[in-house]
Amino acid sequence: MLDQLFQVANTSVLPCWLLLVLAPRWRWTHVVCSLFMPLVLGSLYLWLLSAGLGDGGFGSLPEVMKLFTQPRAVLAGWVHYLAFDLFIGAWETRDAMRLEIPRWALLPCQLLTFMFGPIGLLLYLLLRGAMKKQWDIGA
Repeated sequence: MLDQLFQVANTSVLPCWLLLVLAPRWRWTHVVCSLFMPLVLGSLYLWLLSAGLGDGGFGSLPEVMKLFTQPRAVLAGWVHYLAFDLFIGAWETRDAMRLEIPRWALLPCQLLTFMFGPIGLLLYLLLRGAMKKQWDIGA
């Protein structure tokens, strides 16, 4: 059952990422990607954690390593990544549109956020800062 939940959760974010890249200005993109899907994934995360995490904890690296020897905890961790990466990718997309950052400049950030979460966010924040500096200089 956990493997099936993994497959469903993993594939459920793909349409959202495609919408963020291909249809960022469509109203439903942000309803689905910023609200609906993070709520669904958050609910799945809550359900996975509701049975408890068993052995392990968050107080030390060995405790975390022990925690992630349990399939339910690993799936919860993966769902956590999926939800937060999607939420951040949707924020990047909305923010870039608001700031009129070119789509071609945002695309690498979206791809990296999808694949490597914090690296994509870092790139986006650097891009955002560089664009703001450019706008301030041009003003």
